[in-house]
Amino acid sequence: MSITVTFIDPHGKPVIATAEPGDNLLRVGQAAGLPLEGTCEGQMACSTCHVIVAPEWFDRLLPAAEEEEDMLDFAAGARRTSRLSCQIELSAEMDGLTVGVPSESNDLRRM
Repeated sequence: MSITVTFIDPHGKPVIATAEPGDNLLRVGQAAGLPLEGTCEGQMACSTCHVIVAPEWFDRLLPAAEEEEDMLDFAAGARRTSRLSCQIELSAEMDGLTVGVPSESNDLRRM
């Protein structure tokens, strides 16, 4: 079963991506060409994969660990529904998930 995820890019344009259960949201976003750097490769040592989860989805995700909350303190443009995409493992129940990539996002791999 495939999962559809809608990313809202930094310019407000929707980018539809398809994933499989068990895929990591960071890798799905990167494969879709979004500016999610993921400098630490999912080790929660940076906040370069910060996304803003749509409010209607936020409480449906597993809660963030304390370490993730600490890293979000460093994320540019962080909000109440902010998460690190590297910490979101997709499941079938997340089909239709919508997340935004903050306008402050900058993927230095593309420079």
